[in-house]
Amino acid sequence: MTLPEFLLTKNYQDHLSIVEASYKHCFSESLFDVEYQDEALVEKVWNAKFALVSHGAQEDPIFNFANQAALDLFDMDFDTFTRTPSRQSAENEKLTQEERNALLKEVTEKGCIDNYSGVRISAKGRRFFVKNARVWNLIDSNGSHVGQAAILTEWELID
Repeated sequence: MTLPEFLLTKNYQDHLSIVEASYKHCFSESLFDVEYQDEALVEKVWNAKFALVSHGAQEDPIFNFANQAALDLFDMDFDTFTRTPSRQSAENEKLTQEERNALLKEVTEKGCIDNYSGVRISAKGRRFFVKNARVWNLIDSNGSHVGQAAILTEWELID
């Protein structure tokens, strides 16, 4: 797939460098077999078969990145996705939101988890069950918490 022009900015290269470095710190491995940097990393992440999403560190976090696999899964374009509060990826049912909040709290406290499973919902209302997702804190080069990311490798449609 062709890499969208807006992803070639230093902003996204820096963001994905933080995603990769934080992932490596948490899980003692890289996202890919070979390490990539800058534009090559952006291209590899954008075209990956796994879904990769991240959100900021706001009180009500807003998604700030999704690769093409994630956009397809959540039925959104990049601009819409990156204006969406991450809580909207879970169904509105109270229990589902409570599970999501517990997940984010656990990741914040532990730094990462590698066994998240749960139901998510796309913009078109398509429900899917995520299995064994990895979720981790994003830490910049100054040691500041700047958000969280998730990599989804296994999912199945429910509806």
